[in-house]
Amino acid sequence: MSNQSRRKKMLEQLRKLVGEDHVWINEPMKNHTTFRAGGCADYLVEPESVDAVRGIVRLCCQENMPYYVVGNGSNLLVSDKGYHGVILHLYKNMSDFEISGNHLKAQAGALLVRVAKMAAKEGLSGLEFASGIPGTIGGAMVMNAGAYGGEIKDVVTKVRVLLPDGTIRDYTGEEMAFGYRKSRVIEEQGIVLEAELELKADDPEAIAARMEALKEKRVSKQPLEYASAGSTFKRPEGYFAGKLIEDAGLRGFRVGDAQVSEKHCGFVINRGNATASEIMELIQEVQKRVYEQSGVRLEPEVKLLGF
Repeated sequence: MSNQSRRKKMLEQLRKLVGEDHVWINEPMKNHTTFRAGGCADYLVEPESVDAVRGIVRLCCQENMPYYVVGNGSNLLVSDKGYHGVILHLYKNMSDFEISGNHLKAQAGALLVRVAKMAAKEGLSGLEFASGIPGTIGGAMVMNAGAYGGEIKDVVTKVRVLLPDGTIRDYTGEEMAFGYRKSRVIEEQGIVLEAELELKADDPEAIAARMEALKEKRVSKQPLEYASAGSTFKRPEGYFAGKLIEDAGLRGFRVGDAQVSEKHCGFVINRGNATASEIMELIQEVQKRVYEQSGVRLEPEVKLLGF
């Protein structure tokens, strides 16, 4: 079968699974990542149900077609060459959540910011730290999202995961084996479908005040006016990535339109028209110079796709 015939067949099968309106071909990934950079995905699919997600995974395995799950694309850099496979976009079509007592259940595509705000409104504390994280519930489970001393693992009671062989497993918070920016989902190459959280009752005004204080901290210290993927590097044990980068003399360092933020050296920003190649070159140059200066190897926190 020719490549063109294979692509046509794949497109038809994807449309059969999720409907014509939920499949895109040659879709620019810069429209689906907060870095606002990157090439096109061969296919981008937005399923509306667990069955559809399962069907897409089964199809990709049968056709030997790579697939990759993306939520809000807030921790992702896609190569300028794009992605030769299927992007499973778990976002708005799978973003429902509900609150019952002090328990909250949310689908993978629900935005953390939205969930945290609703929890606060209902007088539930525990997600204040997440009120400024632009990712989804699914991404938070995979990476154990955290900020300002809080981590998602502290409130998780159950996570429903689709494994590559098509089985669905429910893991307790403990079984998720959360660590610093990791969980068992990464190793198992699973797909988070939904999660359940247990929060604590508190005064809505007190929760809102804590969230506002964290917002002020973010606005004053982070380059929120530019496209970025948040903290670009993981925190090396015993160090702060931003301080190491600053000490290496890299504040404001640029490659094209990619720049080490002058406001916070731990952020690589897109000043407007940076390519993924420029961002990647900058990341690698920062790693090289920091290692030469301090002997510390910086590891990207940002996921790299297609490089």
